[in-house]
Amino acid sequence: MFGLLALALLVWAGAPGRAAAADTQIAEIASKTGVHVFAVEMATTDAERSRGLMHRRSLPAGHGMLFDFKQDQVIAMWMRNTYISLDMIFIRSDGTIARIAESTQPLSERIISSGVPVRAVLEVIAGTARRLGLAPGDRVAHAMFRR
Repeated sequence: MFGLLALALLVWAGAPGRAAAADTQIAEIASKTGVHVFAVEMATTDAERSRGLMHRRSLPAGHGMLFDFKQDQVIAMWMRNTYISLDMIFIRSDGTIARIAESTQPLSERIISSGVPVRAVLEVIAGTARRLGLAPGDRVAHAMFRR
């Protein structure tokens, strides 16, 4: 199974027209409905975080972008130049989900705030949080989060 996932990641990472972030990794979310695995592009530099998923026309289910802001802070996001609706999952330093902004409006400049200090934001295709039953308090497993 892992071999197929690794192959799928390589094919996806090399897809034409895809402006890749620096690295693709695995993140898991443990919720009341089970453990859900995502292949995430890492956005760790100012340039990567500023570009985010702008100009993308699609995002496969089970994939996303994980924005690492390096320290807890109130985060403000928007959908400028983002053509696909997303769920934004705001995550504290300990890996717990603080807030989920579901089905954001493409191309909007409306500010979407974490509301509380968070370390990271995971963006996935709109409808993912509802489909998987993700909720505040669920835990995200990734190397950046303290246990």
